[in-house]
Amino acid sequence: MGLDIILVSLVGLICGMGSVLDERQTHRPLVACTLIGLVLGNLTTGIMVGSALELLALGWMNVGAAMAPDAALASVVSAILVIKGGLPVTESMGIAVSVAIVGQVLTIFVRTIAVFFQHMADNFAKEANFRGIEFCHFGALLLQGLRVAIPAAIVAHYANADNVKAYFDMVPAFVSEGLRIAGGVIVVVGYAMVINMMSVRALMPFFFLGFVVAVFSSYNLIALGIIGTVLAILYIQLSPRFNKTAIIGNAPRRTPLADDELEGL
Repeated sequence: MGLDIILVSLVGLICGMGSVLDERQTHRPLVACTLIGLVLGNLTTGIMVGSALELLALGWMNVGAAMAPDAALASVVSAILVIKGGLPVTESMGIAVSVAIVGQVLTIFVRTIAVFFQHMADNFAKEANFRGIEFCHFGALLLQGLRVAIPAAIVAHYANADNVKAYFDMVPAFVSEGLRIAGGVIVVVGYAMVINMMSVRALMPFFFLGFVVAVFSSYNLIALGIIGTVLAILYIQLSPRFNKTAIIGNAPRRTPLADDELEGL
């Protein structure tokens, strides 16, 4: 087993555990693909794949008992195939859609097995066995990590330019094109869901202005971010929603709103 496979497996283990912890967001495509790119020696491609898949995974979230497609496995496998197989970044979306469904089935299976650890933890709790409870927690968490690490190691072992090209040549054109289109549709739906949750009518002009500036200018993301920050500061300083005018003498003076007034906004 080569060093790259060991490192890929370690990244997959971290991303798989992050998919249930949600604390460090290591399962998100931008983080997972960047780590894969780092260990495989192609950080730039890893970041590009992660950026493309991050828009795809915006709408992937668990709602109640409904499990979302698995972003961790999709990100890790897609990044490996693109980097080691020499595929274009645009192909990563089609790969991610199909792999995410497989990951969804795997995580449901592992969560079902984790019920055994929960019952075991209940028995340890009756005996006040805290080490046993910790073992159950880490055991179930390790299974989630292995759920991504093992497929990642297998893909990294067999993935090379010739194998990946031969595999994709076997896939009918309408299937790969359909997956690519489906990936684009999911991006739009996910982005629309985020906009719907964040929608503030007073701020929508800035939202559309950002698109216009990005399309009709040559500014990079750093410049656009600085412009957005400046506009946000100006909006807060000038908006009556955050300031009120009090007349002191002959000159108007803006005073900050009280805490109880801010709560009503």
